[in-house]
Amino acid sequence: MEYIPDTYTPILVVDDDEGLLNSIQATIASSGLPEPALASDSRRVMDLIRTHQFPLVLQDLIMPHINGLDILKQLKEEFPTTECIIVTAVDDVSSAVQAMQFGAYDYLVKPINGEKLIITINRALERYNLRHNLSLYERHHSFADLKNPSAFAHLIAEDEAMAMVFHQVEVAAPTDYNVVITGESGTGKEMLARIIHDLSNRSNEPFIAVNMASFSKSLFEDDFFGHVKGAYTGALTEKKGFFEACQGGTLFLDEISELDPALQGKMLRVIEERELYRLGSTETRNVNVRIISATNADIEEEIRKERFRKDLFYRLNMFHINIPPLKERKKDIFPLAMHFLKIHAQKNNKRITSIDPELTNKLWHYEFPGNVRELENIIAKAVLLEERDLLTLSSSPELARVSTPTSSNHGPLITLEELETQHILRVLDSTGQNRTKAAKILGIGLRTLQRRLKEIESPDSMPE
Repeated sequence: MEYIPDTYTPILVVDDDEGLLNSIQATIASSGLPEPALASDSRRVMDLIRTHQFPLVLQDLIMPHINGLDILKQLKEEFPTTECIIVTAVDDVSSAVQAMQFGAYDYLVKPINGEKLIITINRALERYNLRHNLSLYERHHSFADLKNPSAFAHLIAEDEAMAMVFHQVEVAAPTDYNVVITGESGTGKEMLARIIHDLSNRSNEPFIAVNMASFSKSLFEDDFFGHVKGAYTGALTEKKGFFEACQGGTLFLDEISELDPALQGKMLRVIEERELYRLGSTETRNVNVRIISATNADIEEEIRKERFRKDLFYRLNMFHINIPPLKERKKDIFPLAMHFLKIHAQKNNKRITSIDPELTNKLWHYEFPGNVRELENIIAKAVLLEERDLLTLSSSPELARVSTPTSSNHGPLITLEELETQHILRVLDSTGQNRTKAAKILGIGLRTLQRRLKEIESPDSMPE
């Protein structure tokens, strides 16, 4: 059996059971979605996709001729953005999870629930559209293209790497996808999660942040699911858990990889079924919560070592945002340093307005294992120690050991004037040749910078 509608359809359904194909076709068409294309011969799937460019393929896992996993692998090699939903028998759930590891969007277990089928299809098509919207920014990342720049106003960022992160936030926020944010400690994962919430349709509902490393087995169910009065000794009143307290809003699960493996199955059930039982109760309660998770661990490694469940991760990781470490976004170092300098100078009633070139050179070459948080600590400590109106390397002795090209014993020694020239050009480069920003970072007036640039460009006219 093979059927292609006369009008465009984004959906191809593949199953060797023609009766099931007709049933799925009727369910999809009655929901208001476009009538899907149908195929019962798995050998025809790739040719059909090449011809019609379907954004979504819904396919059985076990089929004669070519099985679903082999089709999925080939599909993702040729059309990586095409979404795929796997349909499986009850005994094949482990294979379905493996299919998700290969790039499937989700899996459905037979017999298929019609309502769940439509929800899954809509979300898969939404993710396809989301990824295509995001691809517009893949070649050129610009802060000027942000639709909601005011949402990021309190974040100091000028590096293109962060422009891409901000665009990802804007694309993901309006959806209802669960999001995983990864990044080293101190990169600002919770701040980003709050922005996603603020830009979402849930912005008027609660945002609750929970650190998963702080929960033991005995506290988890009570804190997340709540309890009814009399559920245990001391339960004198009923209690809402985090899921109910966050109803309609966003639940931020920080350090998600720290969740005890014994508790991960309970978390998975709530996410899949969108319902829970309070301790001591047999009454189900609906859950309408968006989950944003964060981790600084290599969660793929945690999965390989069977310390984190694959199926839970795939439910949480409907969209992924990675925040690059500070050492990979050099253009943010100086603006952040100046930002923290202003804050801590005011707090300590000091008139420090700029940073010495020698110190900025050390900051540029420092690795920042503690990321933005460490940079702020360095500046805060330096402000306390500095006795002049210029932040110098003498106020940050821990940076004195940082090796830089200009301080290496293996390179030629240069004059202070040459060092200043290198620093000015480096700051200009970090700001994309924006002279106003560069002057601010350097702690000098725009006219002074313009004069120095003329001297650099025409060295013969420089005074002796």
